[in-house]
Amino acid sequence: MSRIIAGVGGGNPLASVPGTATRPTTDRVKEALFSRLESLAVIDDARVLDLYAGSGALGVESASRGARSVDLVEFDAKASDVCQRNADLVNQLLGGKKVSVHRSKVESFLERVREGGVWDLVFLDPPYPLDEPALTAVLEKLAPHLDEGAVVVVERSSRSPEPAWPGTMDCFADKKYGETKLWFAEPA
Repeated sequence: MSRIIAGVGGGNPLASVPGTATRPTTDRVKEALFSRLESLAVIDDARVLDLYAGSGALGVESASRGARSVDLVEFDAKASDVCQRNADLVNQLLGGKKVSVHRSKVESFLERVREGGVWDLVFLDPPYPLDEPALTAVLEKLAPHLDEGAVVVVERSSRSPEPAWPGTMDCFADKKYGETKLWFAEPA
């Protein structure tokens, strides 16, 4: 069972997506990821975007740890419903609406975002079957919506190649955790 690890909601269990359509980030990887993000000082007061959100665990964790706002983007109906339940939990704990759920394909969401849609921290945990050209296209659509100093985290299988970053993003670190690999990028 996944849980909120730290912050206002620390220790609270999160609803999980039934079936095998999603691949939740393990608590071990989540702890290491958020330790890294805290050392980079990018969570507090951040505008967070969680693409391919699954259960919304990464976005909800960000809200619990002090993010200003979180947008969870998930197309699958069951997963989107779970995102909403988890968003409702953390919004209740925080006493206001910080987490919003958008039932949408990632590409469509990024195309609809106006110039005011700018984020400081972005998580991309796409389904493993998403091919590299499709991931690159998403990164290209995302790039204009990153604030200066933003951090983008891409989670993939450790057997996946490094994402092909658009010219406006630079990868500054990566880390492998068993079958999971994280890449960290920033605006160039």
